[in-house]
This record gives sequence, C-alpha cells and structure tokens, in this order.
Amino acid sequence: MHPALGIDYGEARIGIAATDACGILAHPVESIHLRHTEPIARIRELVQQRGIRTLVLGLPLRLDGTEGSACAKVRAFGEKLRTALPELPLLYVDEFLTTTAAQEKLHQAGKKAKNFKPIIDQAAAVEILNNWMDTLPTEL
Repeated sequence: MHPALGIDYGEARIGIAATDACGILAHPVESIHLRHTEPIARIRELVQQRGIRTLVLGLPLRLDGTEGSACAKVRAFGEKLRTALPELPLLYVDEFLTTTAAQEKLHQAGKKAKNFKPIIDQAAAVEILNNWMDTLPTEL
C-alpha cells in the first residue's frame, strides 16, 4: 500500500482526505473553498507534501448505477487533475452514501448537525478513501 488522496468534488467546496504514509488509515485533511483557492494547484501541493501516489475521486453515480450530469462535472474535474498530475493513477470510486455515512459518524462522535458543514466534505472524502481501500486485496 502507499499514500492516497481522496477527493469529494463539489461545486462550492472540495473535501480532501489522505491515507497515512503506509496507505492504511484515512483521515480528513481540508476543504478547498473554490471561491478562495484554485483546487488543482492546491491538490498538487498536497500531493507533493504528502508523497501521494494515487488519487481517488468520488463519482456520484445514480441509484441504478448510471452516470448523470453530476458525474460529467466530476469527470471533467478528473481530466484537469489527470493533465496536472499525469504521473499519478486517478481512480474513480462510487461515492454513493458517503455523505450520509460521514454525517452518521459525525453524529455518533457527538458533533451537532449545524457544525457538520465545515467538515462534512472532508469526512465524505474519508469515506471515499475507505470505500476504495475496502476493495483492495489484502496481503497476508
């Protein structure tokens, strides 16, 4: 395993999570506010700072598994990432229920719903990374 960056793309904010150096545990990193920060440049900085070797981008598939307009926006952002960081694999992972799972975990941790907004994107990015890591073969 190796370090990976999870990305929860949104039109106002992009949630970022990362694995530890060994690629075992995912943790929240930050929310990129698109009004204030150029996201590709910031992601490039995070990749360099953290030694990231894989990008994992959440894809908002419909309930029936098909792609809609939201997926087209994510894929367009993914192409910008691929152009900016061609040396890194870019993987898409179904983000179905990641925000719901993140909200539930925040609630269980004692966080109030009104306080979710600043961290929900990061928590959803953690869920995206966890979903991806769950699909990886385990080494004995």
